[in-house]
Amino acid sequence: MRHLLSLSALALLSSAAATAYPLTVTDDLGRKVTLKSEPKRIIAMLPSHTETLIAIGAGDKLIATDVYSNYPKAVTDRLPKVGSGFQPDLEAIVALKPDLVLADESTGSRLTEKLAAAGLTVYGGTAQTYNEVFEKIAVLGKLTNHETGALNLITKMRTELNTLQASVAKLPKVSTYYEIDPTPYSVGPNSFIGALISRAGGQTIVPAALGDFPKLDPELIVQANPQVMVGLPLAEAAKRPGWAGLKAVQGGKVFKPTPEEDDALSRPGPRLPAALRALIRFIHPEAVK
Repeated sequence: MRHLLSLSALALLSSAAATAYPLTVTDDLGRKVTLKSEPKRIIAMLPSHTETLIAIGAGDKLIATDVYSNYPKAVTDRLPKVGSGFQPDLEAIVALKPDLVLADESTGSRLTEKLAAAGLTVYGGTAQTYNEVFEKIAVLGKLTNHETGALNLITKMRTELNTLQASVAKLPKVSTYYEIDPTPYSVGPNSFIGALISRAGGQTIVPAALGDFPKLDPELIVQANPQVMVGLPLAEAAKRPGWAGLKAVQGGKVFKPTPEEDDALSRPGPRLPAALRALIRFIHPEAVK
């Protein structure tokens, strides 16, 4: 199997070639985005895009990022911050004269629409599912003429993820509640976080029919009675109505990730292996070496 994986990786790498410009791609909003030449001045408005560009070797093209991009600090600390998806500093973005802006496809923020209206070249899209993480890395590699770097990153990530998943493959599935915020918003099984939970030996309590990142009725959580909870402190969980007797609370299996782990878990990008490692530590600590 390892030999086959190596051959596949070599085949992918050998197929990578310099991007030919003009290049036209379709973003997640269904827009045709055309780059007349290789972009040299890129603004990334999502931390996952920032981290991906740096990981594939295109970090030197970044001229600014959103306020949440904080990794790796050696690069992000020296770059100007131009707001966020919902509160962009449009004047500062336009003044920097980027030849490509990487945004998301959120209709709520309408960031792509606003930037395009200002005459900028904008790619709107980010990963929502596990497989889309790798697809987006490949797209960013193509857009920036770093396809080989992207394929190297994808191969490295998949190797690490497969090794981690193998460590819990024979362990029982553990019902898991993952909290994005106390509203409560959680994750469905088809989201990239839900897929990571499954690969960590868990199973999200959220039915797929509710979507990837649904707002839950708190009663659903009580009825599901999860064995593990991730995303909030134990003391807080114990105070919520009906939660004191839940298996996770009774067993002390409620975990609040560190800020670094939280970033890795919430960003569909190069730190997916770090996110999976954290989830395994929460869900199956016996598998952690």
